[in-house]
Amino acid sequence: MKAMRLIPLLLVLIFVSCKEERLSEMIIYGSNIYTVDDQNSKVAGIYIRDGLIEATGTKDEISNYEKEGVEILNVGNAFVIPGLIEGHGHFSGMGNMLQNLDFLQSKSWQDIVKQVEGSVAKSETGEWIYGRGWHQDKWNKAPDHNFNTYPKHTDLSEISPDNPVILIHASGHSLFANAKAMEIAGITQETPDVGGGHIVRDENGEAIGVFEERAMGPIRKAYQEFLDKRSQQEIDAAWNKSMELAMQECLENGITSFQDAGAKFHELKRYRQMAEDGEFKIRLWTMVRHSSQEMEGKLAQYKVIDAGDGFYTCNAIKTELDGALGSYGAWLLEPYNDKPNFTGQNTTSTEEVQSIALLARNNDMQLCVHSIGDRANRETLHIFYNTVRAEEDRRWRIEHAQHLDPADFDRFLESGTIASIQAIHCTSDAPFVIDRLGEKRAREGAYPWRSLIDHGIPIVNGTDVPVEDINPMENYYASVTRKRSDTYMEFFPEQAMTRLEALRSMTIDAAFAGFQEDKKGSLEKGKYADITILDRNLLECSNSEILKTQVLYTIVDGDIAYKK
Repeated sequence: MKAMRLIPLLLVLIFVSCKEERLSEMIIYGSNIYTVDDQNSKVAGIYIRDGLIEATGTKDEISNYEKEGVEILNVGNAFVIPGLIEGHGHFSGMGNMLQNLDFLQSKSWQDIVKQVEGSVAKSETGEWIYGRGWHQDKWNKAPDHNFNTYPKHTDLSEISPDNPVILIHASGHSLFANAKAMEIAGITQETPDVGGGHIVRDENGEAIGVFEERAMGPIRKAYQEFLDKRSQQEIDAAWNKSMELAMQECLENGITSFQDAGAKFHELKRYRQMAEDGEFKIRLWTMVRHSSQEMEGKLAQYKVIDAGDGFYTCNAIKTELDGALGSYGAWLLEPYNDKPNFTGQNTTSTEEVQSIALLARNNDMQLCVHSIGDRANRETLHIFYNTVRAEEDRRWRIEHAQHLDPADFDRFLESGTIASIQAIHCTSDAPFVIDRLGEKRAREGAYPWRSLIDHGIPIVNGTDVPVEDINPMENYYASVTRKRSDTYMEFFPEQAMTRLEALRSMTIDAAFAGFQEDKKGSLEKGKYADITILDRNLLECSNSEILKTQVLYTIVDGDIAYKK
């Protein structure tokens, strides 16, 4: 009988102990604390209790909360802002790239071949070599053996005859494979193109190693089959490492929340388990990425809001209508300026996207559609308009919205569509955009942020990592200058954002784009204590100083998760 009476008492003691252990209090004092609320208020102090912001105000007001056990963080002139939100990236893709070859900074094809050669030397025969980030339009010289600016597989096949190689284009919309990879995937001279995809072939009809859009399927399938042969222990170890690397990369860059642009069912299961086990160091908001047939009847299993005390949400669906501009995959209303008689790739049929739209509506989920070319954006807006209205507040999103026909701006408002843009794409792609579109189309509709904002269209800003580096300062610099950070090439600066607009696009507006503005995105009472502290004021420093900005602290849920 005594033992039975002890059980409830022990449970109470355990519960109280856990609550007392979690209870933490912190005060942040500073002269540059910007709340990014509706009034863009500036305060002198923040009081945090148990992971939430309890109060903001003057130093005298916040000092009333000082007592024993309250941590005091005086940051002086440092720039204190809401935790930065990555508005569109690929979380597991970033973690995966951090474990493999990264070509984002490579300046030539030979640089890439050398990196692959080094990896081959350390690999067992038959092991696949994986890398990502190459972009032929960003190299300082053309490959010795090339076809239409693309390298041929010759060099790669010579240095890796027994190891299949798969190298994903920076955009993610094409890949390069060596002879061994093509052999395993069954690619021959007779292999036909598929709808929405293209195998690049030379003048003799031989595949050069480049596979665009849906033509990537056989190579990706062969690589996945190799991965599937690993033991469960190896699979789990690789996943855990990628998650740890991805979270640390976010924290070091001041990112407290990440909007993941498409995950498969098996990833969603892992994410939710991580959240429920308290393993997330940042907050993840993700989109389901499957065909309408695969999702039919299954979405209820994966839809979840604020699992793990607000660290994980899955309440959106991702699909796409076209490819990338750099690889001629963007679907255009008129032909490419530098590829006459070709208007790009419609990678997913409009009928399929309409089916997914109905699934999203019926399951009360957001729909996020990758659309880069003006034809793809128009078709997406047409689907949105036929399915939802602005007054319903569905907050469906066009991911990228890179090239628009100005005649379509009003349709954004009519359907309540959000433009999910990546400012860094503008300056990264600048060297080839006019070649692809011609000056008139580029000036009027390429990366038209000023026009979107002036029309009252909400914007969320991201980097599309690992397509680009996750560094938010480079993205912010691109947002407000429209200049490259290396050559300072300027791309139609009249379309730039103001400093405040750019900051809001990475904080409160990004939160709004995920139905989370009541929980984060600004420093206000009752919201998560997710805070980024930088070493200089982004609203006042010179343009050149933006790129020198460093993260001093990243605070998540009221705890210091990163300190420089």
